[in-house]
Amino acid sequence: MGDIWELLDSVMDPEIPVISLYELGVLQDIRRDGDAVKLVLTPTYIGCPALGIMEEDARAALTAGGYHQVIVETRLAPAWTTAWLTPEARRKMTAYGVASPQEGGIACPQCGSVNTEVISEFGSTACKSLFRCVACHEPFDVFKAI
Repeated sequence: MGDIWELLDSVMDPEIPVISLYELGVLQDIRRDGDAVKLVLTPTYIGCPALGIMEEDARAALTAGGYHQVIVETRLAPAWTTAWLTPEARRKMTAYGVASPQEGGIACPQCGSVNTEVISEFGSTACKSLFRCVACHEPFDVFKAI
């Protein structure tokens, strides 16, 4: 199974291309069923338009690795939560300019200040809100806390 995880670790989130589906918490499980590989994906929210791309990219990575029978199950319960973001995902997101909710407030990915404010509940994608840092005045996306 290690080679399958390694193949899938190269599949990045299409909206934040610096984090893998596993780091995002969307890739929940991988199982072998005979010759087939079964993936369990939980979208960041039910209407996530990127889920189809995630599935296609995962299938392509596995097919390129010699796994031609891929079954993808979309699991909606339990619902995805920002608690599933790995520490590495949070670090990479901050470096990319996207903040993740955490205890102590929303920290600006540019300067680290928690003196931030909401500009809009609707950001660049449906799973993000738009914030502004009061300290450095830079706008930035924040993954919505779910």
